[in-house]
Amino acid sequence: MSKVLKIAVYSGEIPSTTFIERLIVGLSKKDCKVYLFGVLSQRMSYNASVKLLGYRQNRLFKLLYLLKYNSLLFFTKAAQKKQFDRFLKSEGRNDLYSKVKYYPVLYYQPDVFHLQWAKGIGEWAWVEDFGIRLIVSLRGAHINYSPIADAELADEYKTYFPKISGFHAVSKAIAKVAVTYGAPADLIKVVYSGLPLADIQTEIETEREASGLDNLDIKTLHIISVGRPHWIKGYVHALDACKQLKRLGIPFTYTIVGGNSDIELLYQINDLELNGEVTLTEHQSYQAVQMLIENADVLLLPSHKEGVANVVLEAMAMGTLVLSTDCGGMNEVVVDGENGFLTPIRDFKHMAERLQHISKLSTEEKTKLKRNAIQTITAQHTEPLMISKMMALYADVVANNL
Repeated sequence: MSKVLKIAVYSGEIPSTTFIERLIVGLSKKDCKVYLFGVLSQRMSYNASVKLLGYRQNRLFKLLYLLKYNSLLFFTKAAQKKQFDRFLKSEGRNDLYSKVKYYPVLYYQPDVFHLQWAKGIGEWAWVEDFGIRLIVSLRGAHINYSPIADAELADEYKTYFPKISGFHAVSKAIAKVAVTYGAPADLIKVVYSGLPLADIQTEIETEREASGLDNLDIKTLHIISVGRPHWIKGYVHALDACKQLKRLGIPFTYTIVGGNSDIELLYQINDLELNGEVTLTEHQSYQAVQMLIENADVLLLPSHKEGVANVVLEAMAMGTLVLSTDCGGMNEVVVDGENGFLTPIRDFKHMAERLQHISKLSTEEKTKLKRNAIQTITAQHTEPLMISKMMALYADVVANNL
């Protein structure tokens, strides 16, 4: 293994999600070299240990980009280029797009290629043949339900998972699911998402002072959910629970951030006569969502499936109570009645009962729950802990494949 580990963090787009950007920044502060390949959608600034190798989505740029790496490979790695070109031709990928995407990776040959989305495994399994260790992240839809709905994807996982050097799972629950598709259990390392706790607390204080939202009606239970209006998020059951709350005479508001203009949700809200209580908003900036969560009484996660939902971790770090369905890896974070609350999947009556219970909690009970939640995040979901465990995973994979 080289003295300085060379790690490619690949999501396909630069910049990527909040979690992946946190991973990149965290790794850049360690004794390693980070490579970013993919489509450059906006100008980014990282520190000197990050090598940005993105390309832009126009044909002229791609042609010039291809010319550069075609020449570099021809003059420095001719044998490998010849072998790789034969592979591309045999796979029917001997086109401009494929070469623009793959040639830079072949040229720089990082020690580790960390693929963030499991669905892309068929496109990147070839790196193992060129001495690059492939690590695949196991998270969310890519494992929980996509291969159930897509038999070809399931077969692809079963073909490639046994051949991969290592896996990063966002929860123990999702690791177990991956094993059913052929991922060797001993090659899977569970690394929970980490939060920059100091930054979150600073932003909360600043936003609270500027927002003027400190004095929400304390007699009304303010509930919030965050996420796209997809069936997996379970919003239909959350709305049924809201109808139960209304029948019980409990004053509440419910905001679904990201649900704006969804016809099914709008119809259900109207059908249940919840127009006065439920609001669907468009997608918000990360900072705006943080402010909304911090000023809510309850973060509700009514999902059918999750790895470990980052929005729950952030709510717990902010001191907002959490009610989550007992789905996926959520019970690895939320301990019912201790640092938050769990409810069975699809059980809207139990969900309503839990919300009613939360509305009646004393200040002392809320304070204890919030304190326990913050202790949970501090113990297993900090950014430094996440980065150190990811570094250990990379080092182990390289060492085991020497």
